[in-house]
Amino acid sequence: MDNHAIAETLEEIATLLELSGENPFKVRAYANGARALETLTEDLDTLIAQGKLKGHQGIGQGLADAITQLRQEGKLAFLEELRASLPPGLMEILKIPGLGPKKVRALWQLLEITDLVKLTEACESGRVAELKGFGAKTQDNILAGIRNREAYGRRHLWLGVQSIVGGILTGLRALPDVERAEAAGSFRRARETVGDLDFIVASENPKPIMDWFVAQSGVQEVTAHGETKSSVRLADGLQADLRVVPAEQFFFALHHFTGSKDHNVAMRQRALSRGLSMSEWGLTPKDPKAKVPVAASEEDVFRALGLDWIPPELREGQGEIEAAESGKLPHLVRYEDIRGCFHNHTTASDGRATLEQMTAAAEAEGWEYFSIADHSRSSAYANGLDEARLLAQIDEIAKLNASGRFKVRVLSGSEVDILKDGSLDFDDALLAKLDVVVASVHAAMTLDEDAMTARIIRALEHPRVHILGHLTGRLLLEREPYRVNIAKIVDCAAANSKCIELNTNPRRLDMDWSHWRRAAEKGVLCAINPDAHRTEQFVFVRAGTFQARKGWLTADQVLNTKPLAELQRWLRR
Repeated sequence: MDNHAIAETLEEIATLLELSGENPFKVRAYANGARALETLTEDLDTLIAQGKLKGHQGIGQGLADAITQLRQEGKLAFLEELRASLPPGLMEILKIPGLGPKKVRALWQLLEITDLVKLTEACESGRVAELKGFGAKTQDNILAGIRNREAYGRRHLWLGVQSIVGGILTGLRALPDVERAEAAGSFRRARETVGDLDFIVASENPKPIMDWFVAQSGVQEVTAHGETKSSVRLADGLQADLRVVPAEQFFFALHHFTGSKDHNVAMRQRALSRGLSMSEWGLTPKDPKAKVPVAASEEDVFRALGLDWIPPELREGQGEIEAAESGKLPHLVRYEDIRGCFHNHTTASDGRATLEQMTAAAEAEGWEYFSIADHSRSSAYANGLDEARLLAQIDEIAKLNASGRFKVRVLSGSEVDILKDGSLDFDDALLAKLDVVVASVHAAMTLDEDAMTARIIRALEHPRVHILGHLTGRLLLEREPYRVNIAKIVDCAAANSKCIELNTNPRRLDMDWSHWRRAAEKGVLCAINPDAHRTEQFVFVRAGTFQARKGWLTADQVLNTKPLAELQRWLRR
């Protein structure tokens, strides 16, 4: 196991121990061990070989032995015994928002609840509300969380399926009978979540392609195996469909199965107005003597209907056809336009990489700049920085820049909590010392819409705030957004020349793509931010750029496409 996998295993052990009612000090030891391993700068194998793992960053003998065994053998008998000692359904219950190990243990011990079915029954009968520390509101929230989980279980995060799509496409394109292969559906349109996967292949010999598709590794179930269409069920219930068509139909089929439904309906209506019938098979003239349009590219499909090619991200039936007809489609932002980002965490708060490690990774991305934005003091759960620690970090960043070790410019910043009344977690004098201030809501998320909106507006009106972080607080497939009037927030940002973040953590993607077009039209800049807590999460920026494109954003509407000098002028305004 590598360091990250071992750390995740230690975190699982800490959770299982807490569920078991183990001594809190032992629970904390494993949790702290996971954090120590994630932030380890020394080589783990060297520490083990030299016998120096024990005592390093507070690691005791038992924990050192466990880490060594996981590193060398990839398994731990103690963990297997711990898993076997607990009802397996408890881990599913833990996935319901608001239920931590202590509450799940209480449900198990006091009401004998060991799975979601029993939890649902206990909530519906009112027994959960009667428990100390729960109450009617918690019971209602649990039921809502169960309902959401059932609905979310049918969908998957876009980034989570990207590697699966890439693997299948690589396999398809390697087959000798495949002329072309592409992914379609909601994945190609870069929807935040994906229900199933669609693949389109051009070939004159479908059988060996179908046979490969249903026999590929990772297939849990074959639900259909036909001559030109097959369907399989992959891990986590993800369905994948494959259609093989003749080469002359490929781009019509690719367009059709990319969708969306609203886009396709509008395209068919446009075809009819031109005397054509449109389907996945092609364009058929009503006049049998008319020339049948052919397509050697997807651009030809649109050209046949008098349109510019529409990027897949825009095909949602929201005015893209009218824009394509009038030549007014935007030149969408690309990842290559990005020069840096502003919302990143280090080990100073809840990140898993040091300042130097994050800086080296940012330089490897080829960025011109990036900003550290560790949590502020009120986020105690995330080891938020107080004034003294933040001042020390500002000084550390200044020294790192002055050292000349890295070409990338490190900006000092903070993800400052927006408190319940809309005030900020630090005073103006401290905020003035920062290059970048990202203001975010992390607590008191149950305010009504008016109160939450007023709270965020007050923060946006603060002269030291540059960027509003993850506007709605949503966690895709886990937690609904809190109630807030997004239109009013956008108007406030426009009036105060503030930037709104597109948080590209795959579970957030917040602000949602559907609001960006209006925001940009009002002059609000977007900051495409990864909210990175470890170096490998910088990839979120690349994936999140698709969401910016989906919001019709161009490079000049994105803050982190500005050159450093221009960015610094914007920040100092």
